[in-house]
Amino acid sequence: MSDKTTRDHIVEAADHLFYRQGYAHTSFSDIAGDVQISRGNFYYHFKTKDEILDAVIEARLAYTQQMLDRWHTEGKDSADRIRSFTHMLVANRADIKRYGCPVGTLCTELAKLNHGSRDDANKLFTLFRTWLRRQFAALGRAHDADALAMHLLARSQGVATLANAFHDDKFIRQEVKLMCDWLDSIAAT
Repeated sequence: MSDKTTRDHIVEAADHLFYRQGYAHTSFSDIAGDVQISRGNFYYHFKTKDEILDAVIEARLAYTQQMLDRWHTEGKDSADRIRSFTHMLVANRADIKRYGCPVGTLCTELAKLNHGSRDDANKLFTLFRTWLRRQFAALGRAHDADALAMHLLARSQGVATLANAFHDDKFIRQEVKLMCDWLDSIAAT
C-alpha cells in the first residue's frame, strides 16, 4: 500500500502535467482527472493553481536535492559527480526530446507569464549552480568555479532545447561526450 496522501498524488500529477502540457495549459480539471478525485476533494487540498505550483516547485527542489546528495555519495570524486549531471541528459532523453528540460521549460514559462513564483522556480537552477560550483572548486578551480558552473548549466540547457527541437538521440549523446571531454580538460589543468 502506498504511503502517499491524496495531496501527494495531486502534486505528482500536477508536476507531470505542468511538464508535459505547461503550467498555463493545465487546468484544475486536468489534474483532478489525472488523480481521479472530485473537484471538491481537490479544493480541500488546494484552493488555487498557484498553491499547486508552489507545492510542485517545493517537490522538485526536494527531489533535486536528493539527487544531488545521491550523486555526491555515489561519485568517487568531483569530476565523476559532474559527469552524473551531464549524463542526466542521456538518462532522461526520451522526455527531453518530447518536452524539453523540466527545469528550463518551467522557468521559461513562468518568466513569460511574469508569474509571482518565477523566483521560486529559479531556485532549481540555483541549486544546480551552487552544487556544480562546489564540484568545480573541489577540482581546484575555485577561482572560476561559478563561471564553469554557469557554462555547464547553459550548455546543458542548450542541448535540452535543441534535443527537443530536433528529437535527435545522437546529438544528445555527442554533446554529453563533448561536455565530458571538456570536463576532463578542466580537471587536468
